[in-house]
Amino acid sequence: MVALPLAVASARQAGDTGRAVVPAASRGDAPARPDTGSRSPHLLGLGLTTAARCGPELTSPDGIEAQTCVLTRGEDTWARTYYRNATGRSLDSVLSLMGPGDRTVQMRCATGADDEPATCETPRERSRGVPDAYTAVSEFAERGPEGALLLRSGSNS
Repeated sequence: MVALPLAVASARQAGDTGRAVVPAASRGDAPARPDTGSRSPHLLGLGLTTAARCGPELTSPDGIEAQTCVLTRGEDTWARTYYRNATGRSLDSVLSLMGPGDRTVQMRCATGADDEPATCETPRERSRGVPDAYTAVSEFAERGPEGALLLRSGSNS
């Protein structure tokens, strides 16, 4: 089983509110690097002072793995889902970011059948209200109008 990239960011201790502040890479959204015990910060590819509020990593019996997060950096908020599709077929998927004032942003994501870890994210928007006012949900379903829902993953599950 492949661990999703945010497993470290979403790991919590008892009493934690579920927020992780992640140190920056020196050049934008760099990939994660393992912690070698040096004094340099552990990088997760999210950038400077990005707060990540993530739901649990979920796996469906059909072979979809996903973890969905609300990310906040400065004045921007967006949703990102980390997923792996081991079903052997392409799927329909939608990522939704719901915020204050009944505002919702939806993104249709290309979910190929290649069994490789991937991400999907909504466009970044200027935050309205506090970060806890946002929730993200991703849904993966079989292709077509009658496609069965295979997995729903949320940032606050």
